[in-house]
Amino acid sequence: MRLQRSRGLHDVSGTSGILSYELLMLDFVYQKFMQFAKNLKLPTNCLGCQCKGGCTNPRACACAQLNGNDFPYVQRDGGRLIEAKSVVFECGPNCGCNISCVNRISQQGIKYHLEVFRTPSKGWGVRSWDTIPSGAPICEYTGILTKTDDMDNIADNSYIFEIDCLQTMKGLDGRETRPGDVSSLINLDDKRSEVVEYCIDAGSVGNVARFINHSCQPNLFVQCILSSHHDMKMAKVMLFAADTIPPLEIYDFCLCESVMEELTYDYGYALDSVVGADGKVVKMRCHCGAVDCRKWLY
Repeated sequence: MRLQRSRGLHDVSGTSGILSYELLMLDFVYQKFMQFAKNLKLPTNCLGCQCKGGCTNPRACACAQLNGNDFPYVQRDGGRLIEAKSVVFECGPNCGCNISCVNRISQQGIKYHLEVFRTPSKGWGVRSWDTIPSGAPICEYTGILTKTDDMDNIADNSYIFEIDCLQTMKGLDGRETRPGDVSSLINLDDKRSEVVEYCIDAGSVGNVARFINHSCQPNLFVQCILSSHHDMKMAKVMLFAADTIPPLEIYDFCLCESVMEELTYDYGYALDSVVGADGKVVKMRCHCGAVDCRKWLY
């Protein structure tokens, strides 16, 4: 069963047989691109660079200058992020360059053959049939971009991703502080910046990212990206490979199938940070199986 073809490059597929049927029965629409809540006011498009064709000179590219006068990616292996940053500024719709530009790597679709499969203890998971090099883009986290306040009364928030780039930089919510300085864009001392105003709801609409599980020792990391606008509170959320991920094809005689390394990222919950409708702290066990597992997801 094929969930979706991504720009004709590679397939996101489901394992065959009964599992494919289960995926088909999900109340879920696969969508490659972000959708927007009707009451959402989108930021105005920012000015772009004047480069032609593909951006090659970081000193002449206005977008590269926002990244510290350099391009955040290298073209090798179809494009790889050199290092994690607080935010990556990509070329956008008002730029003169084309989609093959080295500074548009996250906009070029899924490049690897990913598979949704049923894990023994964590529900659905995602793995790759291809070797994924370190720094390679995996996918955007898509869904419905909406105001966080509008999701307060949602019964199932399992697939809500809060866009917390500012908290990530400040080391809040259990996430690592990313290198880089964007203090010229925001005031990190402004308490208002700590409020997560927007989130992505992938409960009913989204892509393969919503099936990727948490791990305390993940092989992916979250990267905030800006291209069409510079509002960090509504940044695009991308997943990149933290390490080279091999397509482990070790035959499991108990399961009678090949077992591959699962794609995972750190959900970033702080312990005791989730509160139920009754005001009591809600806890959930972590089943990632990592050597240094924190035992609790939240």
